[in-house]
This record gives sequence, C-alpha cells and structure tokens, in this order.
Amino acid sequence: MAEAAATGSLAERLLAGDKRALARAISLVENRDPEGDRLVAELFPRTGEARIVGLTGPPGVGKSTLIGAICVELRQADREIGVLSIDPSSPFTQGAVLGDRIRLSDHFLDPGVFIRSMATRGSLGGLAEAALQAALLMDASGKDDILLETVGVGQGEIDVVDHADTVVLALMPGSGDSIQALKAGVMEIPDVIVVNKCEHPLADTMIREVKAVLALGPERTWRVPVVRTEATKGEGVSELVATIDAHRAHIIAAGTLAERRARNLRAEVLGIAAARLRRDLELRAQNDPEWAGLLERVVSREIDPATAARELLERTRGD
Repeated sequence: MAEAAATGSLAERLLAGDKRALARAISLVENRDPEGDRLVAELFPRTGEARIVGLTGPPGVGKSTLIGAICVELRQADREIGVLSIDPSSPFTQGAVLGDRIRLSDHFLDPGVFIRSMATRGSLGGLAEAALQAALLMDASGKDDILLETVGVGQGEIDVVDHADTVVLALMPGSGDSIQALKAGVMEIPDVIVVNKCEHPLADTMIREVKAVLALGPERTWRVPVVRTEATKGEGVSELVATIDAHRAHIIAAGTLAERRARNLRAEVLGIAAARLRRDLELRAQNDPEWAGLLERVVSREIDPATAARELLERTRGD
C-alpha cells in the first residue's frame, strides 16, 4: 500500500510539472524498476499532446549545439521543452558517457527546459530501450516539445523514425561521415535536413549534393527541405524551427500524424518485448546448464548458430 501511495504521489507531482518527480520517474524506467512500468501505465492516458522531434546525424555535426539553439527559439514562444539525449554507454557504469550535455548548460537553470541523458546500454541503432517511455513521461508532465537527440552511429539511426513525429537529419560540410549519410538508406529517414556549420567553404557543395540525392528519391507529398544553419551563432535556427512547424502542419493536414504515432507505439511494444526476451534468454543461458551446454556445442562447431537458436526458441515455447 505504501509503495502504491508513493507511486501515486509521484504521478501527481509529475502531472503538476515537478521536475524532480519527472527525473525520478525517468530513473525508475531507465533502471527497469517495476514501479516505473506501473507509473507509465498510470500516466499513459494523459499523453499524446507533446510534439516529438528527433534530431539525428553523424558525430561532430553539432547536434547538441543545434538543440540548444532550437531551445532558445522555442522558449521565446513560451513553450515548455524536454530534451532527451541518447548517449553511448560507459562500459564500466552503463551510464551516459557524455552526461547532461555541456553545450546545453545555458538551459540548466531554465524552469521551462528539462534535460536528460540516457545510455544506449548496447541498444542497436543508438536508442535506449526506455527512450520512448521517458518521452511519454515528459509528455505527461506537460512538455510542449520533446527533442530527442540520438547518438549518431550511421544507418542504424533509422530507428529514430520509430520515436519521432518529425525527424531532422543534421549534416556538416567537409565531413566524411556526412558524405556517408548521403546514402539512400539514410536519406530516406528525414523530414527535414539541416546543413550546420554553413560558413564552411564546402557548404554550398554539400547542399547541392544533398539536393541531388533527394531528387533521385521517390515522390513524396512532403518535399524534404534543406536548411542552412550556423548553430553557434544562432543563424538559420528560426528558419529551421519554422520548417519543423511547417512539417507538423503538413502531417496534421494530411492526416498522417495519427498513422505515425500508431506505428511508433506498435514499434515500441515490439521493441520492448524483444529487448526483454533477449535479456531473459541471456540470463537463462548463464544459469541453465542445458542452455549453456547448447551454446558450447556451437563454440565447438558441433551445431551451427541458427540451429542452436531454433532449439532455444523451441525449448522456450515448451516451458
């Protein structure tokens, strides 16, 4: 009873916009505490109002600086903001290596901005298992905009699509990683492309290359715009925010926002189920002698990995 009362109190404080309650709730979710699952279940009917913007791109393009500049623009419109930065995991502590981004430090004392870093903990594609759950908690706490920044690991970033209403791909002139991002598989991700550090002498060349690649893509009702920014100076950021607003208006008018969100939530259900099943399998492989023996047979090349995997799944269904 005491635990339920504590959870209810935490939920009430979170709904009232208490930043400490929100931080505590995200920690519960991130640490896979059952109380976190109960809290999300309780608050889920109060979600769905916030706009979620995913910002992805190769390392070094200035994503954190861009988010800081976007926060300035949104705060001028008196919007409440949640920032969720998905970072590489520390191999020692499993925490977020980059911590609560230094480049966002100007916003730490702003009561209208909540900033949180989450570790990937080995999650493929750079997104933490609990990322959308944390976004739901931010949504329930009354945030108008949730900015989701991903770690920038290349084509694996495609899973950011499963977490955002609008996806922004940030590129940088003269970067080998940015040139790699011009590959068709990555260029199909974004709704908006931003070329940051546009004072670079190769900025115009990169913009032409990006537009050329986009021209080769399939016809879409939304033509992906390319925006130039110099985030450290705030240049082009108001245009970027206006473009994000325009995309939001477009998907609402087209009726595709609800479709995107339905897809997002279906993907989250399957993602959480798959991640938890994997953890259960790994735990059993460590503790069950029969399972450990099966894996040893693979190591000794008596059976192949696919056969062993099929046998593990059959044993799981039989339990």
